[in-house]
Amino acid sequence: MAKNKTVYVCSNCGADSPKWQGRCPSCGEWNTFVEEVVPQTSSSSSRHLSFSPEQKNRISLQALRDIQAEDEPRIDMQDAELNRVLGGGLVKGSLVLIGGEPGIGKSTLVLQTILKLKALKVLYVSGEESYKQLKLRADRLAGTDSDCQILCETNLEQILLQASKIQPDLMIIDSIQTIYTESIESSIGSVSQVRECSVAILKYAKEHGVPVLLIGHINKEGSIAGPKVLEHIVDTVLLFEGDQHYMYRILRSIKNRFGSTSELGIYEMCSTGLREVNNPSELLLTQDYDGLSGVAIAAAIEGVRPFLIETQALVSSAVYGTPQRSSTGFDLRRMNMLLAVLEKRAGFKLMQKDVFLNIAGGLKVNDPAIDLAVICSILSSNLDMSIEPGVCMAGEVGLSGEIRPVNRIEQRVREAEKLGFSRILIPGNNLKGVELSKYKISIIQVKTVEMAFRQLFS
Repeated sequence: MAKNKTVYVCSNCGADSPKWQGRCPSCGEWNTFVEEVVPQTSSSSSRHLSFSPEQKNRISLQALRDIQAEDEPRIDMQDAELNRVLGGGLVKGSLVLIGGEPGIGKSTLVLQTILKLKALKVLYVSGEESYKQLKLRADRLAGTDSDCQILCETNLEQILLQASKIQPDLMIIDSIQTIYTESIESSIGSVSQVRECSVAILKYAKEHGVPVLLIGHINKEGSIAGPKVLEHIVDTVLLFEGDQHYMYRILRSIKNRFGSTSELGIYEMCSTGLREVNNPSELLLTQDYDGLSGVAIAAAIEGVRPFLIETQALVSSAVYGTPQRSSTGFDLRRMNMLLAVLEKRAGFKLMQKDVFLNIAGGLKVNDPAIDLAVICSILSSNLDMSIEPGVCMAGEVGLSGEIRPVNRIEQRVREAEKLGFSRILIPGNNLKGVELSKYKISIIQVKTVEMAFRQLFS
């Protein structure tokens, strides 16, 4: 009889070791080894590799020129934002992983989406909620007349058995960390269980052509819990993020074998579920900021979607010996760099000042083109002078105080023009070769931060 042995498996890359190690020798990550119990196999079975006649006949080779490539048929999810992020819809036979923090709205997004799919046979597998809990959530989402099949089960063999019986057009697994298989003698949610269950679900999706949506948790570092190989197994990885204290949610694609990873979907959390935000600029801008100092409008781009966001800054005298630096929705280290540029290149003394920066709406923006709006809002608060209404800006600030060109500048200008702005500050020569007369908005090109300040506060 085979005995069990204990090994330590890296939760990041899946490498195993006979003893615990602080740092994984394969991927270099720290404190990722977890204890796993695996059955001891005999040495003779691992030494010889043989194929049955059926397995030999199943092996086939094809030349690349002989393979017929066709466009993958896609399923319309009845959600414009989700279709955009998926690349035009859900591909049949694909495996999609949706990750996010607890309580951010992953299950709500998936449930309200499948409730709209009246023409599809959907199997919703829940390992975290009961039938009554799902019924209450569906009632809140106004989807009581749906023909969606609900299965509250965590055993993988039972799930695949029920799926083979009803043959669904779409299957949901909520969540992959709660599913276990009897072939692995380890605890639920372990590295081995998540890996083996994901491989079995992938095999089912490819063989039957059934798309599967996996819902996954994320750990405290912000990455999807479980082995890193889970993200390699699936076809698409979507991250659902946002602050629980704000109403906006962002759906990002970090891996997509059937589309672009530069797309982005924006939702608004309401009492009846998630609402699609088709024009986020109008919701993210405050309409009564006239006369307020410390507010600047930036023309940002997340993915391929341009929208205008409001950057707010507050500069005050330091109460304690060490001045405070706080940033919400913007990289704190980059803000400190911009403060150093203001100190060194523009001559504004902010060493003994507290600086607080906030991106309105609870968004987290990584676009370097909002640098110009950040320093202008900080200077506006420091001088207690408001920026003229109808002015927005886009530009990356370099260490020497120059305004560097940014990408997709024409989309930013068109978005500002569409929302009724009268002026926009952009980097010099960023629109080189473009006919400026086709724009109704006044375009001001600045090369340094001093030129930008003179345009705004002269």
